Amino acid sequence: MKILVKVPATTANLGPGFDALGLALNLWNETEFIATDDKQIILSIDGEGAGKLPTDANNPIVDAALQVYDMAQKSCNGLRIHCINRVPIGSGLGSSSAAMLTGMLGANALLGDPFSQEEILKLAIETEGHPDNVAPAMLGGLVASIVHEERVISLKLPARANHGQIHLTVVWPEFDFPTKQARAILPKQVERKDAIYNISRAVLVTEALRTGDLELLGKAMTDALHQPFRIPLIPGAQIAMEAARKAGAAAVALSGAGPSLIAFSSKVDKGIGEAMSRAFEKAGLTSKIFELQVSHEGAEVSIL
Repeated sequence: MKILVKVPATTANLGPGFDALGLALNLWNETEFIATDDKQIILSIDGEGAGKLPTDANNPIVDAALQVYDMAQKSCNGLRIHCINRVPIGSGLGSSSAAMLTGMLGANALLGDPFSQEEILKLAIETEGHPDNVAPAMLGGLVASIVHEERVISLKLPARANHGQIHLTVVWPEFDFPTKQARAILPKQVERKDAIYNISRAVLVTEALRTGDLELLGKAMTDALHQPFRIPLIPGAQIAMEAARKAGAAAVALSGAGPSLIAFSSKVDKGIGEAMSRAFEKAGLTSKIFELQVSHEGAEVSIL
């Protein structure tokens, strides 16, 4: 039996929605799983991360898959895994969450689906430590998450932009900015005014994405809790954000913890990505541009 798992890229935080909001994007990793009986786990990679990511049990897909085997109290007698990766590694587009979900969903399907989608999502969130990428990768679309009595509740929100199209331009500079480092620089306490600033704007971001109100999105997608500390550490990021707005973007923010920036506009406009890329180039960084849309579909599992 061969299992195919598809998981989308994600962008998290969306400006003020720190660790609470996430959005699935139409950039997909595809992975094939085959169960074997030779006691070997062999993984191969095409695309992003090829030649860099481990291909043994240290690969995050393998590690996640074995977690599910352990949870099911089953032995893994061997696996063949082939990855076609389109989500860049360490970019702020949820590659680690995509890998984790891929492994868990693949193993669960090979075992005959002993665990529900909710149980797999719970395991992934517990392993990742926060839900902002994992939840939209699983559910698709715009997702808000809260922790209630030590339980994560994730809700898919309407984000159909009924009154106007929303296009996404992501620019990924070649700059190493690990998530652990990005989290370590954040203050442990925040001012009350900054908390209020973000809470009010996060509500309006969700409404702007629901309706396609880009003017509102531009006003609301600012942040006081994480971007002021992270952006200065990414060469050219502040200038690139300003360049995106001047080129016609309605809103721009860090994608996740960065280093990628994500800009929002009413149509495909290559000038926005090119303007951001030139700003990074002036700071000594090459970059890659992705022209994307919201993916209203989340992770998919199929039997081939």
